[in-house]
Amino acid sequence: MKYEVKQCRILQKQELAKGIFSFVVDAGALAQKAKPGQFANILVPGKTLRRPISICDMDAQKQTLRFVLEIRGEGTQILAGFEPGQDMDLLAPLGNGFDVGDCNRKALFVGGGIGVPPLLHPAKLFGQHATVALGFRSQEAAILIDDFQQAGCNVLIATDDGSLGHHGLVTEYFGQVQPDVIFACGPMPMLKAVSEFAEQKGIPCQVSLEERMACGIGACLGCACKVYRPTEDGGMSETYGHVCKDGPVFDSRKVIF
Repeated sequence: MKYEVKQCRILQKQELAKGIFSFVVDAGALAQKAKPGQFANILVPGKTLRRPISICDMDAQKQTLRFVLEIRGEGTQILAGFEPGQDMDLLAPLGNGFDVGDCNRKALFVGGGIGVPPLLHPAKLFGQHATVALGFRSQEAAILIDDFQQAGCNVLIATDDGSLGHHGLVTEYFGQVQPDVIFACGPMPMLKAVSEFAEQKGIPCQVSLEERMACGIGACLGCACKVYRPTEDGGMSETYGHVCKDGPVFDSRKVIF
């Protein structure tokens, strides 16, 4: 894992929904090193632990990275207070990202809530070959829909309260699509349902897991998750992986939900 610490000037800030903010930073060479699905550990002034934030989008030519964060505590509240012209201290790029592969395949992207942002860049790579199914609590909590549509993706929306799109779960769209590959990020129950659908249909599926973490580089071993690993006799055994180093993206068949 090759990463570095860099002071990145904030170029743009936007509030996408209540308590959810988008930041575009001048990341220099980090924007060329980063891969879809990776994340950065961002230094919070006055706090010991950095906060892990997924990379939402990247532009290697402009040397920019985009992050979308939701206020969930004191640390993210401080980060949300940053303004253009200030520097963000990034430890990046971190983790195992999406293996995008052939972007001419039919891809299904399934995102829930704050799990939506890391799907934007890989979905843009597939463009019109991508169907993006997004689930939110309500219309007020919906984010990045225009970004996916502008990339040419077919966007399907579900909300818990029915205020936008389908009234129900985003997984209820599965019967309408026949993808060659699936990428997903969001709440664990949603990821479990996505993985079961993929296994039933024999479709390759990659899931990005969310877990509380500290170091972000696999040293503290705090972000453990149960996974399957192959054994010497060709079988599989249960063990623990770590979201920050082995993930956050895993082959769905290897995750024990």
